[in-house]
Amino acid sequence: MPLPKSMIEAELPARAQQGDENALAALIARMMPAIRKGAADCTAPGLDFDDAVQEGLIGLFRAVREYDPAVGPTFAAFAAASIRHAQQDARRAALRKKHAPLNFSVPLPDAQQSTDTRPGPEEIAISGEQYADTMRRMQTELSELERRVLMAGLEGRTPAQTAQELGLPAKNVANALARARRKLRGGQNP
Repeated sequence: MPLPKSMIEAELPARAQQGDENALAALIARMMPAIRKGAADCTAPGLDFDDAVQEGLIGLFRAVREYDPAVGPTFAAFAAASIRHAQQDARRAALRKKHAPLNFSVPLPDAQQSTDTRPGPEEIAISGEQYADTMRRMQTELSELERRVLMAGLEGRTPAQTAQELGLPAKNVANALARARRKLRGGQNP
């Protein structure tokens, strides 16, 4: 059941300022839609939705602490402005160039994660099966030219170098390499 506006505007802010947790919880519940909407509008690299919601809650707490009914606006308007400003300030801070390295960095693994990167027996078996399957498919699905061009590429030679070695035009080598890749990806059957 929604709270009457008069209670939101008069009683709840005053009770929340005096430390009434129930009044504060009622204000949070009443203002949460505005907080969530503002959070959705303020997300940015370095400021995800949940962080923007937290910033909105901080803005609401600030509004509760600083609200003075004698000064002017209603509590709902004052709180909405405080929430919006807190979320916009957080967005501006997240987008500052000095935060760019943090916003676009790759997190380090947790200390609890194992630093042992060696594959386990299951991974080795699966890799062996995949390798054997790929080698079988290379023998059965690729032409001699496609196999030679693919192996030359795997050994680090460019299509131009391979074309020179085989005495073929570079376009033929590039086409054979493209066909081999397409076949091995499963896009074309022989």
